[in-house]
Amino acid sequence: MNTTPPNDDAAEDSVPVVDDVTEMAAGELESAPPDAPDETPADEPSPIISTGIRVVIGVPKEVDALEKRVALIPDTVKKLVADGHTVLIESGAGESSFIADEAYTAVGGTIVKSHDEVFAGADLIAKVQKPTAEELAMLKRGQALIAFLQPMVHLDLVKDLQDKGVISFSMDAIPRISRAQYMDALSSMATIAGYKAVLMAADSLPKFMPLLSTAAGNIPPAKVLVIGAGVAGLQAIATARRLGAVVEAYDTRPAVKEQVMSLGARFVEINTGAADTQTAAKYAREATAEELAAQQAELAKRSAKSDIIITTAAVPGRPAPRLISAETVESMTTGSVIVDLAAETGGNCELTQPGKTIVHNGVTIIGTLNLPSQLPVHASQMYAKNIQNLLGVLLDKGGALALNMDDEIVAGTIITRGGEVIHQGTRARMGLG
Repeated sequence: MNTTPPNDDAAEDSVPVVDDVTEMAAGELESAPPDAPDETPADEPSPIISTGIRVVIGVPKEVDALEKRVALIPDTVKKLVADGHTVLIESGAGESSFIADEAYTAVGGTIVKSHDEVFAGADLIAKVQKPTAEELAMLKRGQALIAFLQPMVHLDLVKDLQDKGVISFSMDAIPRISRAQYMDALSSMATIAGYKAVLMAADSLPKFMPLLSTAAGNIPPAKVLVIGAGVAGLQAIATARRLGAVVEAYDTRPAVKEQVMSLGARFVEINTGAADTQTAAKYAREATAEELAAQQAELAKRSAKSDIIITTAAVPGRPAPRLISAETVESMTTGSVIVDLAAETGGNCELTQPGKTIVHNGVTIIGTLNLPSQLPVHASQMYAKNIQNLLGVLLDKGGALALNMDDEIVAGTIITRGGEVIHQGTRARMGLG
């Protein structure tokens, strides 16, 4: 994964300084049902662009060496087939998620032998990772694509999709509104990343996590510092607490203090002199140089006392902010562990090497990429459900692709259509206005 995948919210292009890899608006959890629609429907029906054709859905096998997830699982295929869709699955597409071809055919899915057959026969391609150059060549004008595209980072990909006339939707561009929570794949994957990060840290830590009273005396609990209290950060806090660690967490937004404390962690407050630390959308805003220096200084002190640090700070479309310097690492106790969830965009730690685990001055720094793929069974289950829910918005009752551009979810998630770049944040990044 892009594990940490970014929030390409068209309405928001501010730069958070300490923002979770897949931050939700403060106070929202993925499992919480929406209380009510965000807007009152208009009196007049919204304009809908419909193909009028029940779409054939294709699921190719992921070709990225690190990718073990699959876009659709048998449960979601069963629902789509029941709705009248033909679902083409490349043979072996689910094997890394422990799903046999027979599990798909048992629910009405159609197994095809090759990548080419999926792309040639499907009206809509559902993937996890962005398409490769070879896959781009297979896409046809008017064909639809759903995947983690990271359009505000991969501008060349967007240009290629535009030139090909592909109707593309990015799972990392789902708007952060109540109605879209059930299709918020970023939050789903962040839940997995936060959980897995703590397990990896515990495995590398040469100490117990919980307080133990033994015949040899009392053993104090490990001390964990979590930087960023979004979905991944909150899951990391909860997991570390379940393992018995003493946990403290920092986030620029005071609004998340209650969530941190409700999980049994201490909230670190840093006085940067700023009265306003978040945008109207409740994301951390860009910090001034003075504010950032104050944060780094206090975090350096906390880091020196921590056995484990989990960093989750990411900036949409930009390198991750550097919060842990080499000097800070060298002040940490030998045997300490840092798990950097922002490794894919350069890392929050100055010494992080994306895709590698290194030891510097006795401190283990883990920069593993695509953490959600390391739990492929539940990662695929969650992602497939997110896609199923998105298709419920994109497809009409007749099973045709129906693009209601007045719908916030459609307008926020669509990237290209008809040879044009539609997504406003991406248009701005490409200089299209």
